[in-house]
Amino acid sequence: MADQSVEITEGCRLPVLRKNQEHEDEWPLAEILSVKDISGKKLYYVHYIDFNKRLDEWVTPDRLDIKKLQFPKKEAKTPMKNGLPGSRPSSPERDVKKSLDLHVQSASATSRGKTLPTPKRKAESVSLATQVTAATPVPSLPGFVDASQASVYPAMRDSSFSIKSRDEHEQLTSLTTNGTSSIQRHLIPPQPGRKRKSCGGTDEDSQDSSDGIPCAPRMTGSLVSDRSHDDIVTRMKNIDCIELGRHRLKPWYFSPYPQELTSLPILYLCEFCLKYLKSLKCLQRHLTKCNLRHPPGNEIYRKGTISFFEIDGRKNKAYSQNLCLLAKCFLDHKTLYYDTDPFLFYVMTEYDSKGFHIVGYFSKEKESTEDYNVACILTLPPYQRRGYGKLLIEFSYELSKVEGKTGTPEKPLSDLGLLSYRSYWSQTILEILMDLKSENGERPQITINEISEITSVKKEDVISTLQYLNLINYYKGQYILTLSEDIVEGHERAMQKRHLRIDPKCLHFTPKDWSKRGKW
Repeated sequence: MADQSVEITEGCRLPVLRKNQEHEDEWPLAEILSVKDISGKKLYYVHYIDFNKRLDEWVTPDRLDIKKLQFPKKEAKTPMKNGLPGSRPSSPERDVKKSLDLHVQSASATSRGKTLPTPKRKAESVSLATQVTAATPVPSLPGFVDASQASVYPAMRDSSFSIKSRDEHEQLTSLTTNGTSSIQRHLIPPQPGRKRKSCGGTDEDSQDSSDGIPCAPRMTGSLVSDRSHDDIVTRMKNIDCIELGRHRLKPWYFSPYPQELTSLPILYLCEFCLKYLKSLKCLQRHLTKCNLRHPPGNEIYRKGTISFFEIDGRKNKAYSQNLCLLAKCFLDHKTLYYDTDPFLFYVMTEYDSKGFHIVGYFSKEKESTEDYNVACILTLPPYQRRGYGKLLIEFSYELSKVEGKTGTPEKPLSDLGLLSYRSYWSQTILEILMDLKSENGERPQITINEISEITSVKKEDVISTLQYLNLINYYKGQYILTLSEDIVEGHERAMQKRHLRIDPKCLHFTPKDWSKRGKW
């Protein structure tokens, strides 16, 4: 439907034909990110507005509805900077950062009596995963968390929190009402394959603090992307296809593989060391020399065909960097750091006669000041929807139990990650509540602290999950947890499908004290 007489440029918006999940035609609005000419035929790289970036694709002109073409808004004239014409207008975000930098520099320069050069930013690549803002963590209330006890009626299958303070009641009531509505608003399962912006009008990809001042990157090795260096290059997926063992993977997002490899129809990876190669012949030659048949590092868990390997990002730097490059193809909300020293990588594999094949992995900081037990987590697409995601999450909490800590994943979670964590938290907490037994005919008692200690799930995540499930109610001066028959039946059905579980007896793991630098 494209009219060749009208020039379609980058930044234009117009409806583009695509197939939905029911294989029906639809015309969502899309933005043109790039245009290329192949043998005289133009192709357009489009991003569907309000859809996840993993659906971005190259399309032919016949899929464009030129009649509804929207040209990009003209930029304002280049502003004057210090009385001289500037090179380009500054974005509000850039102005805020610049004013902060200038303020800090001028103060420092005044004290030292000299001008300081602008510090150069560390080279980093924007990650690309599906992003959905994680539910806002609910702050724990001292009275609610520490003093509350849950009691369960065997017949009614409900439990109650006994708190008698009226002030605490009013505080929790407002927390439950507001928190639940907020969580439900964020956690309504998105339509498969598409992403909606949040109702508040803020971009879900934004990593800025609530007061509008960009957060400074943490120095402890966080992988969260601040999006400030996002540009047109990193918004476009650059690898067409990856061959990893017996699987061919279609990347979802950009990954900073070497530029010369991005033009290849297929990028070949050794499935054991994850080294990238440009041709099948190079891969075959590499396999004759590669002695690895499993990830490097220590095997700390094995049950049946499932194994977990612990890999130190400092001792096995090449493997860790290759793993990050591969993961970057399927994660959009993390920044890839080539300095993998602050991280441990836990790789899950499936064993057969040819070796240990990578299924997924998660990484965690050696030292986390915010109780993060996961930085990045990924199940490779061929193994998704088979229970491996929950197995990775369960394993991360088993490590936290051995360490004697509670943990939480680093935010923001991707949309798929958020669904997996919500499902895991719900099943784990319901499992504990349903196993409670009454003593002497009285309701069983349990505190939020006890649930957190048993599961190693952080208290904020326990509370937000109870609210997400809409279990907390106030009845006759007590907080009660009401387990309806629908919730119980749904949980029992879900647990019947969950065949893969971690067996703590098969875990051979000794935590290290990474605060001692000699351990690094």
